Amino acid sequence: MKDPRFPIGRFAMPGDMTPAFRNAYIEQIAQAPARLRDAVAGLADAQLDTPYRERGWTVRQLVHHVADSHMNAYVRFRLALTESEPTIKPYDQERWATLADAELPLDVSLQLLDAMHARWVHVMRTLDESAFKRAFLHPEDGRITLNEALARYAWHGQHHTAHVTALRKRMGW
Repeated sequence: MKDPRFPIGRFAMPGDMTPAFRNAYIEQIAQAPARLRDAVAGLADAQLDTPYRERGWTVRQLVHHVADSHMNAYVRFRLALTESEPTIKPYDQERWATLADAELPLDVSLQLLDAMHARWVHVMRTLDESAFKRAFLHPEDGRITLNEALARYAWHGQHHTAHVTALRKRMGW
C-alpha cells in the first residue's frame, strides 16, 4: 500500500523549469480551490471530523490548513517580488491546525482560497521569466526561488486534495 501521507508521492522539483511547466503549475494553482471544494462536497460533519490517516489531521483541518499555507505562500510571493530576497517567517502548521478557526465551516476557507488564488494567479500570469527567479529566504530551508515555490504549492494543493479523495475511496463515501 502507498504511504497515506503522500498519496501523489513526495514533492519533486523538475530539473528545468520551462515555460510549459510554469504555465501548468499556475493552472494547477488556479484550479486548486475548485478541486478541493469538489473533494469535500457532500461530506457530513462526522466525515469532516475524520482523520485522513491514523494520527493525521481531519478533513476539516486539512481544508483550513490549505488556506493557511497558501495564504502564507501568496504573501511570500509578494514579498519576493517587492523586496530583495526577504527572509520570511515560518509558522508552526501543527499548532495552527489546532486553533479555534480550524473548527469553522469549510466554506470560510474555501471562499478565502477562491479569492486569494484569483489574485495570486493573476499576478503570476503577468510575470516574466526573470521574476520567477526572484527568491525569498526561509530560515530552515534556505533560498527558495519563485519557480520552486510555484511548483511546491501546485503540488501542495493536489497533495491535500488527494488526502480527501483517498479517504473517501477507502471509506466508501
